[in-house]
Amino acid sequence: MRSNFSQFSNLQQRVLTALVALSILIPALRYSEWAYFVVFFAISMLTMLEFYRLVGLDDNQPLKFYGTFVGLFIYTLTFLIEHGFTDDRYYFLISPVASCIFFIKLYKKNERKPFTNIAFTFLGLIYVAVPIALLHVFILRNGVYSYQILLGCLFLLWASDTGAYFAGVRYGKTKLFERVSPKKSWEGSVGGALAAGLTALVLGFSFGDLPAWQWYGVAVIIVVAGTYGDLVESLFKRSIAIKDSGNSLPGHGGFLDRFDGLLLSAPFIATFLSIV
Repeated sequence: MRSNFSQFSNLQQRVLTALVALSILIPALRYSEWAYFVVFFAISMLTMLEFYRLVGLDDNQPLKFYGTFVGLFIYTLTFLIEHGFTDDRYYFLISPVASCIFFIKLYKKNERKPFTNIAFTFLGLIYVAVPIALLHVFILRNGVYSYQILLGCLFLLWASDTGAYFAGVRYGKTKLFERVSPKKSWEGSVGGALAAGLTALVLGFSFGDLPAWQWYGVAVIIVVAGTYGDLVESLFKRSIAIKDSGNSLPGHGGFLDRFDGLLLSAPFIATFLSIV
């Protein structure tokens, strides 16, 4: 697939990849909560494996497979609890399962930096697994699945990214955070905010699972936290001297490149929709 995509320009690759992704995501998310569970289970797994692989490039040795297992355990347990299949007291299982990371590393011989590797294993859980698991909190509100909320958040994220991309290419002059990401500009950020604002306006009329004012609030969160998510991922890539987190998604890079905005937005969205 990647070799076929290589004949196209970066923009063409971005568009084609987006169309393929949309043709899978939208029907799956609309179909049922179990289809949503499977799709984001796969996204969580691939993103965590990608994160641990990148950490390993810098001479670290996180528990790649056990860390991914713990992340998927958190994802699955949260889904079952938020859907009402399991009592919330089972959240206590997360602590002992995650604590086994210490025990496993204790038996690893000849590691120069065992606690650094433990820290990076936990970072994968905090940075990737927990935010994706938090999607369940606001998608399964009172145990009822709402594809509208998830699709709406994704539409806002994509609108912000797309608006920022085109505005940045066309008008970008003033650097947003040059030390971390030289290509990002304030003009691009404004373009992304305008695109997200227009999308929120449409969602307020089209998707009734949230009132219009909450869609506006979610849009603000995604524009701000999503931008910071992009910058944080750029900082991570810069710290290990790579351009993209991977090449799994032609034109977009890897799964971290594509979902970085969602990873930082999800905790704020879950909090916002839970307390307002």
